[in-house]
Amino acid sequence: MTGRRTLGPHFSRLWAAYAVNAYGTWLGFGAFPLIAVSVLRCGPAEVAALAATGRAVGAVAALPLGPWVEFHRKRPVMVAMDLTRCVALLSVPAAYALGRLTFVQLLAVSVVVATAGIAFTAASGAYVKALVPPEDLLVANGRFEATTWTATMVGPPLGGAAVGVFGPVATVVADAVSHLLSALGIRSLKGPEPRPARTGGPRPRAGELLEGWRHLLGHPSLRPLFLNAIVVNGLIMAGEPLLAVLLLDRYGYAPWQYGLVFAVPCAGGLVGSRLAHRLVARFGRHTTLRAAGALRACWPLGLAFAGPGVPGMVLVIVVQFGLVTCCGVFNPVLATCRLDHTDPGRVARTLTAWSVGSSTGIAVLTALWGVLAALTGPRTALAAAGVLLLATPLLLPRRGDTADRPPVGAAGVSRRP
Repeated sequence: MTGRRTLGPHFSRLWAAYAVNAYGTWLGFGAFPLIAVSVLRCGPAEVAALAATGRAVGAVAALPLGPWVEFHRKRPVMVAMDLTRCVALLSVPAAYALGRLTFVQLLAVSVVVATAGIAFTAASGAYVKALVPPEDLLVANGRFEATTWTATMVGPPLGGAAVGVFGPVATVVADAVSHLLSALGIRSLKGPEPRPARTGGPRPRAGELLEGWRHLLGHPSLRPLFLNAIVVNGLIMAGEPLLAVLLLDRYGYAPWQYGLVFAVPCAGGLVGSRLAHRLVARFGRHTTLRAAGALRACWPLGLAFAGPGVPGMVLVIVVQFGLVTCCGVFNPVLATCRLDHTDPGRVARTLTAWSVGSSTGIAVLTALWGVLAALTGPRTALAAAGVLLLATPLLLPRRGDTADRPPVGAAGVSRRP
């Protein structure tokens, strides 16, 4: 069973740091739009720009970080990225206390946080691959996934309560402190970490910048998974602000009702992440990946039929629960497959390319669907996203390339657990 598998004290400390980070992030979920609206009196266009700019510019800024992360020790990189996010976030309450907070500062902080987040994800993925035995990668990724969904379920309601009691920047402070605690936890990990060997000069070459992209787009298993992830994540995330407009504006949902219809379904992510290891053990990785990937594409179309009152809330909760459960199964299996098909010498660059592609796709599709909603209405735009999602299983690998196989070892050759 996933919950009883022991992965050692080093993983436990890393997992604890990840949990602190995740809870802080979700406590601060939506903090910047809230500050923009309630403190800076920004309009819808500025709030949308704030959401899209952080992802898009952060993704571009993170491009050269892949080789830098690849050829440096991963723990110091993770600590540095956590501290960078902590300092950037703390600048917001400091400026607010001095009456100097501006929209430009929020934009700048969102870019810094997004960039540091991509670098942290790349370093942590490479570190986990080196820390955890290949046969335990799915267990480790399942635990990270379960922690994410638990934080997603608990964090936003607690964050909303904290804002109501302590003011609009309270959750930004909590998020900053979580990054500081995460940095301290990662810094406490013991054991030597050798500096990765590097060929060529001290500066990254153009080929090194593109190595992660070449690996993703040239690999027969990772290419369809990468394209599927960009489209699916982009269409799902593009529908979230439209659903907010539909529920909060057109149907008059109270804030607690809106929070409830998104918090309750996160329990499905916890269920799915706990099932992932068992499903792979019974049906195999390829079958599990394809089935969960296909099923998660079937749910979002139901959001176009959301309505007012209790029936509308129940519909949204059921649809979101189904979607999140499928994602809870799919995500750790995908993360494990991605690590198994990538040799240690290019993990950081591959994960950076993946994050950059995903963030860019979300930003572009969110902007396009905002225009579509302005022309046709939020319900029609939600329906369009749902219909397109039904075709995304065609992007999943059709052959057994994602089946369990000997993972790629440190020397770039296969090894059996």
